[in-house]
Amino acid sequence: MTDNKDVVDKDGLQTSLKTPEMRRILTSSFVGSAIEFYDFILYATASSIVFANLFFAGLGPGLSLFASFSTLAAGYLARPLGGIIFGHFGDRVGRKKALIVSMVMMGTVTVVIGLMPPTATIGIIAPASLFTLRIIQGIAVGGEWGGAALMALEHAPKSRRGLAAAFANAGGPAGAILATLVLSLTATLTGENFGTWGWRVPFLLSAVLIVVGLIIRLKVSETPAFRQLEQESEEKKVPLVTVFKRYKRQVIIALFATMTIYVSQGLTTVWGVSVAVAAGEDKSEVLNWKAVGALTTLLVTFVVARLSDRIGRKRTLIGAHVVAVVLAVPIVLLIVSGELHQYAIAIILGNGIVQGLCYGPIAAYVSELFPPVVRYTGASVGYQLAAALGAGLSPMIASALILVPGAGPYLIGGVWALVALVGVVFVAIGRPYVEEHQHPSHKPQQRRAAAQPHVAAHE
Repeated sequence: MTDNKDVVDKDGLQTSLKTPEMRRILTSSFVGSAIEFYDFILYATASSIVFANLFFAGLGPGLSLFASFSTLAAGYLARPLGGIIFGHFGDRVGRKKALIVSMVMMGTVTVVIGLMPPTATIGIIAPASLFTLRIIQGIAVGGEWGGAALMALEHAPKSRRGLAAAFANAGGPAGAILATLVLSLTATLTGENFGTWGWRVPFLLSAVLIVVGLIIRLKVSETPAFRQLEQESEEKKVPLVTVFKRYKRQVIIALFATMTIYVSQGLTTVWGVSVAVAAGEDKSEVLNWKAVGALTTLLVTFVVARLSDRIGRKRTLIGAHVVAVVLAVPIVLLIVSGELHQYAIAIILGNGIVQGLCYGPIAAYVSELFPPVVRYTGASVGYQLAAALGAGLSPMIASALILVPGAGPYLIGGVWALVALVGVVFVAIGRPYVEEHQHPSHKPQQRRAAAQPHVAAHE
């Protein structure tokens, strides 16, 4: 058996990403995030192609789709609240415990949605319940990302943090692939019954996935950073208060550094899907291309995460945002063309390339802005605010702007490009929190140094 001293350094960090414990941690971060995002993206996709007719019938095609997107937005807008709630407990009682609760919460809600009767059966209770359940979903997934990223990052060698933290982000597109393919397969197998009961099958499948995820997640250990915090004798303050008292600047930087990711996601995988389906394209084919886009995201994420450990998070993120600025308008024009092959190109470019380029370094970049004592809260709040505003509002904004005669697609692409340009500025001014290069037994006051550039990986 391998001696523990051979796989951990003096700070308690794993010496490589290939140790048995590190492999369990990376698997847990990846699979746990994949399952939670399976549930979350499943709802997003269903809101584009099913929910308008089931839960908002009678409003007309335009208004019913807008109402469906409103419940979608509610979930995204609830994600910062999830970041606050789970960040508080993740910073106070442990990353692992918070992650287990978020997974159980998400799985339970998804199964309940799969059992929800339509408006034609129970009236206004149906859309009201759907709205409430979507908010709970948002709270759960808002707590997932920060914990999954920190479990990987706080165990990993400092020189491999970018790649390690990316396993949590990569779970997102993996979950999207699974959700999309399961929906597509169900749509094919159930045919005309998909709109009545077939869509429920992927939601009910979540019960099985949650059991698998919990088995994996329960086997990992708490992070060295949190274990050290538990040993400190000073009274712990409310993490959110500390974040907004001392780290407001970092929250704002995290918000705008992340925003492009979620505008890209909202426009290509939610609004774009609805446009393609409304143009008469086959649901299964549209969903299959959506899965191809997510697979591209997954591959690009790992490649760029590894690159960020070599040349720096800041350089890779700035480059990613510049690509978004250049491609925003062309991608939107491809989406509105009404042609399946052009939508396919759009989702590979927007969801696969643009989002993947940003996804690679973002988990480590945002996490490293904050000290361990408030890292779960600070990183989660900044990141989830971006999710709420970016993915939560962009489908609704696009649905409104596309109505502007002649200029609609250019306005949508222009907003996307502007968000990416602002992201360049905020990434450029971000600086990581200084962590001592010795055992983390320092007094808290010694760790309160102002953030300074200190590692090539962040620069």
